[in-house]
Amino acid sequence: MERSVLVIGGGVAGIQASLDLADKGVIVHLVESSPSIGGRMAQLDKTFPTNDCSICILAPKMADCYGHPNINVLTYSELIGLEGRKGRFQARVLRKARYVDESKCTGCGECLQKCPTKGIPNDFEAGLATRRAIYMPFLQAVPRVATIDREHCKFLTEGKCGVCKKVCKREAIDYEMKDAILEIEVGAVICATGYDVWNPKVAGEYGYERFPNVYTAMEYERLTNAAGPTGGHVVRRSDSQEPRNIAFIQCVGSRNVQLNHPYCCEVCCMHSTKEAMLAKEHKEDIKTTIFYKDLRACSKGFFEYVGRAKRDYGVEFVNSDATVQEETENHNLIVSYDVAGKSERREFDMVVLATTLIPRDSMPRLAKVLGVELTEFGFIRSKDRILARVETSVPGVYIAGYCAGPADIPESVAQGSAAAAKAVEALVEARVSA
Repeated sequence: MERSVLVIGGGVAGIQASLDLADKGVIVHLVESSPSIGGRMAQLDKTFPTNDCSICILAPKMADCYGHPNINVLTYSELIGLEGRKGRFQARVLRKARYVDESKCTGCGECLQKCPTKGIPNDFEAGLATRRAIYMPFLQAVPRVATIDREHCKFLTEGKCGVCKKVCKREAIDYEMKDAILEIEVGAVICATGYDVWNPKVAGEYGYERFPNVYTAMEYERLTNAAGPTGGHVVRRSDSQEPRNIAFIQCVGSRNVQLNHPYCCEVCCMHSTKEAMLAKEHKEDIKTTIFYKDLRACSKGFFEYVGRAKRDYGVEFVNSDATVQEETENHNLIVSYDVAGKSERREFDMVVLATTLIPRDSMPRLAKVLGVELTEFGFIRSKDRILARVETSVPGVYIAGYCAGPADIPESVAQGSAAAAKAVEALVEARVSA
């Protein structure tokens, strides 16, 4: 029986599961596809309902996870194979070449400043900023190690440049580094891969990517973040001016049968309420309006939170669907909506779309590797949504967080702990039966 567990996904759910297991003496192999752990929570500015700094909560957990003697953090890696049974799985993990030696890199950032290849879209900044061919995803990245983008590095693609190697005093750059496949034996597996943000471009009634001042909620989140592309200043894409009034539109793509997203994302009402409140903290006289179908309170005294938004921040809530057109002269936006059957139109400087959150695009491939079933919406199917929320159809394989369906941060953390407890049970059962 292997006294170790494989955790897939280094977001808050995966980190919580890893810490719980490691504190019980279990060896954890934490596999994260990006160069840093942290997941989606690292992109957020604040968290509801307290509006506390997201990275201030997450960063200590990231550091504890990376520094724990029982946790082997494998970033820039992915699971490509799994065989065996509960108590004795054989996992195959592809560890991609960073072309930077983690044991030598200190994260000084000099190579990032000198790299001549610029203008690469920065996924962490939701495309609102660019990065260079050698990069770190964000300031608090763990591990704090640079990564070379093999698709854009001129040395790797053309045999030219090599500036990063020349300026690295630690001699950490290694262009000869190769991908490696690791064979790992574990007793249980926890999948906590999180979600992707749906691109609302196909929903033409909102004008996303046609009108410059229409943003997704994640883009807006990066605008409000002090470490984001604008230093925390909420400004318009068209003219870099601060908006005076902002519309937030709910259920963009979600609760939509035609788009195969008939489910509620669970977090969007609270998310938009938080963002509308934060707008007032950035600019006191700004006006914010939320257009919603239903206000769905899934946890944590949400209606009290909404009451505070109305009372203390002057947030207006309008119970209506909404569509967006552009006033081309100044790139302001006209939002059309209905109130008591009467059509209304109102002008806004900026529109923020609460887009649906969907399973990772890698989920079908990962599900095939794990042997688990998917729901009709692409999430991993639980053995029982009520009685066995973190269990799957495969004994010894557990799930936590948004990969199993809509969940907010506290729920994801709770599921991470629940999955860890189930994984320990699997190890004990396997030992007894061995």
